[in-house]
Amino acid sequence: MIQSMTGFGKASLQLPTKKITVEIKSLNSKGLDVSVRMPSALREMELGLRNQIAQKLERGKVDFSLFVEVTGEETSSKINVPIVKAYIKQMQDVIPGADVTELMKMAVRMPDALKTEREEIDENEWSTIQGVIVQALENIHNFRVSEGAALEKEFLLRIGNILSYMNEAVSLDGERIENVKTRLRTAIDELTVTVDENRFEQELIYYLEKMDITEEKVRLENHLNYFIETLAGSEANGRKLGFITQEMGREINTMGSKSNHAKMQKLVVQMKDELEKIKEQVLNVL
Repeated sequence: MIQSMTGFGKASLQLPTKKITVEIKSLNSKGLDVSVRMPSALREMELGLRNQIAQKLERGKVDFSLFVEVTGEETSSKINVPIVKAYIKQMQDVIPGADVTELMKMAVRMPDALKTEREEIDENEWSTIQGVIVQALENIHNFRVSEGAALEKEFLLRIGNILSYMNEAVSLDGERIENVKTRLRTAIDELTVTVDENRFEQELIYYLEKMDITEEKVRLENHLNYFIETLAGSEANGRKLGFITQEMGREINTMGSKSNHAKMQKLVVQMKDELEKIKEQVLNVL
């Protein structure tokens, strides 16, 4: 079953002092393009995380966001006591007798008054975060599968329409050939010259062979069936489907150039319209 490259997955977990939230969005792309946002304390885990995303999602423009929200009393920012004391002393030298409380308010706003201690990654905590990441990846995978099922229904509808238009065009072939014969015979008669009937028949057969669409009909039918078979495959096959639609387009275009018949040309235009709708959606297939 095919998968869409478009998807969204989210998972979160509340710890005693933190809330961990993972959001993953993906759009269609020719390759894998991963953008990662996460706390600086976890940056050393980014390379392994990118590999994890690549194995699960394979292709697409992926935006990964990991948020760690402190919900308890725990904080990584602390007052830099020596620096604050030094600021207060300097201000007391400048303004003797100033209120210490006011000096404190001023000091804590000065550069380096607060220091942020880098948190060491706790192995157990990272294992917990990994569980949230795995759940988010599973959620976006399920989203992609669901979108893929909708795309498959759309493709089968469009393929069925192309097949129907093609068969209708083929049914007009007899009428088209007779119209061509009539036009050629009328043109010859209007010349009021003597024509070698055997030579005329030979030229007519040659001309009609050039207009024959049997080969195009057979090849297009094979491409349609191959497209359906590929849809049912278990591997990522968006690129293959794109190649098949290109081959389908060639056969439809050749049928149009050979048709020389108003009704048949109208059906060819309808086939092209259905094929364009398929091509637009194939870009979203993994």
